Amino acid sequence: MCVCVSVCVCVCVCVVPCVTFSLSLVSIDRDGNMTIDWDEWRDHFLFNPIHSLEDISRYWKHSHMLDIGDNLTCPDEFSEQEKKSGFVWRQLMAGAMAGSVSRTGTAPLDRLKVFLQVHGSTPGNPAGALGVGNMVSGLRAMVKEGGFSSLWRGNGVNVMKIAPETAIKFWAYEQIKRWMRGSKERGPLRVHERFVAGSLAGATAQTAIYPMEVLKTRLTLGKTGQYTSVLDCARQILHREGIMAFYKGYVPNIIGIIPYAGIDLAVYETMKNAWLARHTDSADPGVVVLVGCGTMSSTCGQLASYPLALVRTRMQAQASVKGGPQLSMLGLFQNIVTQEGVAGLYRGIAPNFLKVIPAVSISYVVYEHMRKVLGVERCR
Repeated sequence: MCVCVSVCVCVCVCVVPCVTFSLSLVSIDRDGNMTIDWDEWRDHFLFNPIHSLEDISRYWKHSHMLDIGDNLTCPDEFSEQEKKSGFVWRQLMAGAMAGSVSRTGTAPLDRLKVFLQVHGSTPGNPAGALGVGNMVSGLRAMVKEGGFSSLWRGNGVNVMKIAPETAIKFWAYEQIKRWMRGSKERGPLRVHERFVAGSLAGATAQTAIYPMEVLKTRLTLGKTGQYTSVLDCARQILHREGIMAFYKGYVPNIIGIIPYAGIDLAVYETMKNAWLARHTDSADPGVVVLVGCGTMSSTCGQLASYPLALVRTRMQAQASVKGGPQLSMLGLFQNIVTQEGVAGLYRGIAPNFLKVIPAVSISYVVYEHMRKVLGVERCR
């Protein structure tokens, strides 16, 4: 009897922990390949204390900041500890560096987009605005006019404006968030509050750096030798057109922030919450899901706001044409629809979509590397 009891006790003591340990290893091995790599080991213990969807989404939000070339989205809702530790500015710096490399890598497609928006199609062939033929001929024309390096014309200003735009947007978001909360100390902002705060912060940042947007468009469309530098471009605009020329197209640009920010945020939040609700056993969405959500939300936002972006670019460019008509926002809309149809409002959108995947991919790789270099996680 004693022997049987001893055997049972030994079996319980030895087998139960082994079974429990085996189950733990199985739970760590997410891909089921019977091998536990470093990412699986790290994520298991990183997420082990997390129990709520709010905590999971906060990790998700702070872990990735992707730039597709037009709008640098800053993560928000940082804790006071993260602000004091230097985590915030290291995070923003990593994102800014990623955006710089990403924008430089996709600059030829960005210049092609602007080129097609202004010169893309002829009145007899409005459908060409969306065609591949127009893209090829546009690239050929740019290379023929200024050589291969001309494909990066205007990229310098596009990269230069990342730092002030990011800093102003983050500062404005914090101030607006504090104003919306008032004296009440509560949790993160709700979705509609984030939309309002994000839109106002974006409008504030755009107002401050908008002259750089005009400079970028003028340099992008400029011919070889027309401008010797960014300062020379600014001097010529100021001398010929006056100070107000630096805010040409400002109204459609600000109006475009609302549908872009609203739809981008709504689609991203919807897809994120759907994934988290379906995969309750895993806190890590993975790169594919993150890139997919970011790409889809950005695409929907661009489709809604692209006509306004096209009109903005036209207004920025038309002032440089001597003797050309200086149409208003509504005048340009009417003129484009009358001469080219609705398709004319989406002229140049093909290269805009083509650059999304490489821009997101480059941004992600550089961002993760810069996080390690800057020691972002050590500051949390």
